[in-house]
Amino acid sequence: MLNGVVIKKLETHVDDRGYFREIIKAGEPVFADVKQTSASITNPGVIKAFHFHKKQDDIWYIAQGMARVVLYDTRSDSPTSGQIDTVVTGEENPLAIRIPKGVAHGYQVLGTKPVLLLYHTTEAYNTKDPDEGRIAWDDPKIGFDWSIQNR
Repeated sequence: MLNGVVIKKLETHVDDRGYFREIIKAGEPVFADVKQTSASITNPGVIKAFHFHKKQDDIWYIAQGMARVVLYDTRSDSPTSGQIDTVVTGEENPLAIRIPKGVAHGYQVLGTKPVLLLYHTTEAYNTKDPDEGRIAWDDPKIGFDWSIQNR
């Protein structure tokens, strides 16, 4: 895993009423002081990539659907600089993923169900000075193959 990325396998408590699942909690390695929580719905077949932050960490949770999260370390001073990691997460593999500043991230919706992404950030979004750098989803430097590999 890329330096500084933290993944928490989420525990689900199920009974005849439904289920309960904690996402993040103070004191856990995946937790950071949250200043904003947002939600995004992404339709099947869509790739949303890549962006990164200089000031904030993100904590992602896919509440609905399944996604392949792709992480690329842009930090020149990191021991994992230039490396890529992927994480498949969502309803069938519930995780909370803390993405540190400087790690570019994006995702691809898997299957036929829309993805509901809840994301917590350590900084509030500033429309006048957004903390967001963009890299094309097909950037040749990253060279990530977004195709689904049949096994």
